[in-house]
Amino acid sequence: MKVAVIGSGSWATAIVKMLCNNLDSVNWWIRKPESLEHIQKFHRNPNYLQSVEFEINKLHLFSDAKKAIEGVDIVIIATPSAFVHTILKQIGPLLKDKFVVSAVKGIIPETLEIPAHYLQNNYEVPFENIGIICGPCHAEEVALERLSYLTLACPDQAKAKIIADLLECRYIKTSISDDLIGTEIAAILKNVYAIAGGICHGLGYGDNFQAVLMANAIQELERFVDKLSPVHRDVKTSAYLGDLLVTGYSYFSRNRTFGNMVGKGYSPKAAQLEMNMVAEGYYAVKCINEINKTLQVEIPINRAVYNILYERISPIVEMKILAEGLS
Repeated sequence: MKVAVIGSGSWATAIVKMLCNNLDSVNWWIRKPESLEHIQKFHRNPNYLQSVEFEINKLHLFSDAKKAIEGVDIVIIATPSAFVHTILKQIGPLLKDKFVVSAVKGIIPETLEIPAHYLQNNYEVPFENIGIICGPCHAEEVALERLSYLTLACPDQAKAKIIADLLECRYIKTSISDDLIGTEIAAILKNVYAIAGGICHGLGYGDNFQAVLMANAIQELERFVDKLSPVHRDVKTSAYLGDLLVTGYSYFSRNRTFGNMVGKGYSPKAAQLEMNMVAEGYYAVKCINEINKTLQVEIPINRAVYNILYERISPIVEMKILAEGLS
């Protein structure tokens, strides 16, 4: 199978590292020409996971996204959701003949669609040709080759198994699922809950409250996912609960870090500038709020994060109100 990875951030870098364990050739689209040149010369991404050294003979680097996917069977999109719309416009109709795998973990803000629906509605990619890579897994631990787990979801289980086999290696264990919509929404919501956890940590709440917050978060996630996609699923498994916990608690989590800064008094804009990284939950919470105007699901944690980030309500006040409603 020939594979192209679209994206050059930490998660894209980690995915390329995993693929290089099992493939002799990987196409990789790099957004910045200077980053592409650096990788060619020094075999490392200058901005993300700099400890990872690539076998450069296995990489075909591209600055043109359309050229990067020509002749490949599988396209893995690993860019922040805020940039997906712009980047995929460069590729156009070529996508509909590929097996497209999302590693985006965010909602496309221009259309308020999860990546699976966006690919289907805007690029005519058949639903059975869409997959998702979800955790629990941090890119930083992939770089360190610490034992990590991935879930590959696709309506076509045979195709999910193909991606799982391409990524599995000594330090990566994989499983497959047919719950594409559920896992994708869960991967989006857990970033919002990680921001909530970070805000509470920044405000001085302890481990006891964080445990209650995450227990309520998985219930809220289940309510929302079941309303959007009412099929049988067990949210206690790794793709749902596991991904929520690692994102909500880990110091590697950029969403938790972002929330922690907001809790300590940073404005959302200042926190983003200080981090110099995209916290997907910042965009996701606004999109979820818009979607929920129609669904009317009870999601108080999401609402609290939205009020803090977009309505400029004091984190102290909003989290005190939220805490009184949790059990």
